[in-house]
Amino acid sequence: MKLFLADEAATADFGAQLYQALTPGCLIYLRGNLGAGKTTVVRGCLRAAGYRGPVKSPTFTLVEEYHSNGRTIYHFDLYRLADAEELEWMGIRDYIEPDAICFVEWPERGEGVLPLADLDLSMLIEGASARTVEVKALTAAGRAILEGLGRG
Repeated sequence: MKLFLADEAATADFGAQLYQALTPGCLIYLRGNLGAGKTTVVRGCLRAAGYRGPVKSPTFTLVEEYHSNGRTIYHFDLYRLADAEELEWMGIRDYIEPDAICFVEWPERGEGVLPLADLDLSMLIEGASARTVEVKALTAAGRAILEGLGRG
């Protein structure tokens, strides 16, 4: 599925629609250059989940943890990761739990350690504020989410 997102608001709206289709325990990869809108998608998901606090890219902290309406959402940014093995040292498997939703920016930096994602989102900048996002399902759970998105 490929979508055109006209501006930041449309990107956040896509995140909100995505949240409505997500299931507990899903893992979502977010790919794209700096400024492509990856954190904006996560912010849209968190707003749809009822979270009202600040949402920033965890570039320096590596992971941000959010709790809203009984759900746990982890947002990883692996941009500054020097070695995928660092994920093992920080206990990545403890974060990817059956009830949590995990978003991972720059997943290629965790290759070989990260499990297969349910969804893979590739974002491209299109002009000053527009974006395109290509959403690929990589698992049965991902296909169910993608179907849910298609109905949204």
